Amino acid sequence: MTPKTTPLTCPAGTVLFSPGQECPGFVRLSKGTIRVTLTAANGREVVLYRVSSGDVCLQTFACMIDGRRYSAEGTAETDIIGEVMPHAAFRQSMTEDADFRAEIMQGVAHRFADFEQLVEDVALTGFDARLARVLLRLASNSDQIIATHEALAVETASGRAFVSRRLSEFARQGLVEPGRGRLVVLDRGGLERIASETN
Repeated sequence: MTPKTTPLTCPAGTVLFSPGQECPGFVRLSKGTIRVTLTAANGREVVLYRVSSGDVCLQTFACMIDGRRYSAEGTAETDIIGEVMPHAAFRQSMTEDADFRAEIMQGVAHRFADFEQLVEDVALTGFDARLARVLLRLASNSDQIIATHEALAVETASGRAFVSRRLSEFARQGLVEPGRGRLVVLDRGGLERIASETN
């Protein structure tokens, strides 16, 4: 008999998996977001992707398919609700359930598209454009952004000091109003113009 899924409920800030940890099963979210980050030997951290309802976590997928351990960290960015599908149930569903298999493979394909965007942003896009895109994404629901310079450095795969310098320049141009642990977007159109630049 195939093991049933187990419920998963965690508050924001919970670390769900860490580098070197074994994978307990395939996570499927119905509510909330998981942020997956990678930390280099020098301590610099970068956001690889986020997992929301209907998304596939590539870290977990690789663990399930290849038997490897996690190489990144997954943290509940918001309160999350979901379920964990044990290895046996995942393998059986991938083998016998065509709809489930198609859903997972489509999710993996979408996730690779996210990685392509990440590579483009880091390797082929100027920093100001990258920072503007992050600010616009974080300000999608409100002009106020609750984020430290360190958190923005993680989002943009850069250093905190550099983020601070560029935010000061954005403020000088009237694009944002900085505050302690927060920013207010003043000129969304200006940020959008910068975000559209490719070098």
